[in-house]
Amino acid sequence: MNTELLKRVVIREARPEDDAAIGELLVEAFVTQYAQKLPEVEYTEARKQSLRDTASKRAVAKVLVAELEGRVVGTVALWPPGAPGSEAWLPGAADLRHLATAVEFHGQGLSTPLMEAAELLAREWGVPAICLHVRRGAAGVARMYQRRGFSREPTADLDTPSVYLEAYVLRFQA
Repeated sequence: MNTELLKRVVIREARPEDDAAIGELLVEAFVTQYAQKLPEVEYTEARKQSLRDTASKRAVAKVLVAELEGRVVGTVALWPPGAPGSEAWLPGAADLRHLATAVEFHGQGLSTPLMEAAELLAREWGVPAICLHVRRGAAGVARMYQRRGFSREPTADLDTPSVYLEAYVLRFQA
């Protein structure tokens, strides 16, 4: 973890002028990460377009960014309970998706302040849990969430024609 870098990072809500940077960051981070760790994963143009559509995400979810010296270098999105497109399977739970950092900052701890901010937001909403899904085979990503207290919940896995997603949940104490 690069503590000097993290001291200079500001976590804030995304604004419309951030949309293009967030979209490109997501595409670059996901394509790069999966190309290295899961080379069989292919990102279609439709999937890339979906990742780039930050405005639609902001309309239904809270999109956060990590900003470093005026540049968006990380992002995460949190859907509130019942929001359109939410994949949360527990009643009243938030849905976390699209956690990514700029490729040159991978492994430097930028996901930590993003996750802390998302978890704080979920607690402010008063939700009982945060649900998320991780692509099967992305063991490092799954371990990162497990270190934060998320536990595996196989009954909520999603098996779609294009991808198998494993479910994880972070439950908050009442």
